[in-house]
Amino acid sequence: MDRRFQMVTGFEPRGDQPRAIAELTEGLERGVPFQTLLGVTGSGKTFTAAKVIEHQQRPTLILAPNKTLAAQLYGEMRDLFPHNAVQYFVSYYDYYQPEA
Repeated sequence: MDRRFQMVTGFEPRGDQPRAIAELTEGLERGVPFQTLLGVTGSGKTFTAAKVIEHQQRPTLILAPNKTLAAQLYGEMRDLFPHNAVQYFVSYYDYYQPEA
């Protein structure tokens, strides 16, 4: 079974996306510990991140700040990577309470 991460999409990177993909990929290859992808709503950040995953061929953990965005990201990544395992986990705790 081929376990390569391969995007299934009719879109190609546009605008600033090719540069962002290249810079994020280069940063990962150099071992840069933290990188930030900035963009307005609808600018293609998820597509850009998916392209980086495809380039790197590494399993990836994506964190979202809320349940709505987590569900949206899950759906988009599942659609972009239909031949790969895309998992979804949401904590149903309303708040974190450390043990005393």
